Amino acid sequence: MSSSESPYAWLDPALQTIHRAHWHRSPRAITSPPGPEIELDGQRLINFASNDYLGLANHPVLKQAAWDAIQTWGTGSTGSRLLSGHRPLHDQLETAIANWKQTEAAIVFSSGYLANLGTIMALVGKRDLILGDEYNHASLKRGAQLSGATAIDYDHGNMADLIQKLNQHRSQYRRCLILTDGVFSMDGDLCPLPELVTISTQFESMLLVDDAHGTGVLGATGSGCREHFQLPVGDWIQVGTLSKALGSLGGYVAGNANLIDFLRNRASTWIYTTGLSPADTAAAIAAIDLIQQDSQRRQQLWHNITILNQGLAKLNLRRSPSNSPILWIGVQRPEHALQLSSYLQHHGIFAPAIRPPTVPSSRIRFSVMATHTAAHLDHLLQTLQGCREMLTPA
Repeated sequence: MSSSESPYAWLDPALQTIHRAHWHRSPRAITSPPGPEIELDGQRLINFASNDYLGLANHPVLKQAAWDAIQTWGTGSTGSRLLSGHRPLHDQLETAIANWKQTEAAIVFSSGYLANLGTIMALVGKRDLILGDEYNHASLKRGAQLSGATAIDYDHGNMADLIQKLNQHRSQYRRCLILTDGVFSMDGDLCPLPELVTISTQFESMLLVDDAHGTGVLGATGSGCREHFQLPVGDWIQVGTLSKALGSLGGYVAGNANLIDFLRNRASTWIYTTGLSPADTAAAIAAIDLIQQDSQRRQQLWHNITILNQGLAKLNLRRSPSNSPILWIGVQRPEHALQLSSYLQHHGIFAPAIRPPTVPSSRIRFSVMATHTAAHLDHLLQTLQGCREMLTPA
């Protein structure tokens, strides 16, 4: 490097490479409240890109709860939870989560990403082993890297491969942690949780399940994957977010009391960050109460999932499974995904392209909401029918 060359000169060719691969991304401002229809660049669009599965992010009960909390507690928590940032609202939220998940205790982080990083780094280190599903969320993968443990992927959802790797490696390490999404965020399929619980017990391994996309959606009361599979509460670790079906912000870990007490003392992403804001905390409490009191929204969500999935099946496309609000259709190349997303927006539909490295193969991903109407779903299916030459057949 010459003395006159900037140490940041490498950024320009790096960005050019990203552009050439059609991987470049930039945020786009939505200029309307959350909902099944949004305004983007002055255009009114049907929104199929939101994780607000139950339509609670603009619900008057949550907004009132957030407003009341601001009036009482102000806008910020002002410090870490162990110093000046702890409020009675945090205790109320953690109790509500533990009761809903039927665990002994829970702890709330400032985001789901921080919950995963902090928990993984607290539980394992250089003498330990992590086995993670190859399609896990980036926060699980990054937490595994940062922990210093030996991290090995097993084939997606393949319990035979997981067992083979445990037989090969488990005895060489002090502790073992198995990591999996509950609902996989880009594929929409569910982890084989009953088998994972059995395998983790057999191999004396800890099990962490990221239930971000299952919380509020799956199970008789919406508490997530454990309830969906009708499993008894065990010692395995339930992680999730308050920012999707619950319409707020933050992450949580639910489990036995010793685990939660340990995380309060060893999870750096909880210890060294400001506590969740009063408004977000109160909104999440209101959401949990609302979800348990009113099952109609969840029933409407699953009705919409069924309708859209049946319509996609008739198009005979390469597509997702149908056991979550996350549905997708495949395209052959990243540039085709961008073209299809642009075509959909031209026809009044917001469904961004999902491309590598986020996923191994490009696709258009549709997030279904309880607040989508029959007309919204029908418009999407009719629009897709008109551009089938751009899509990958089954």
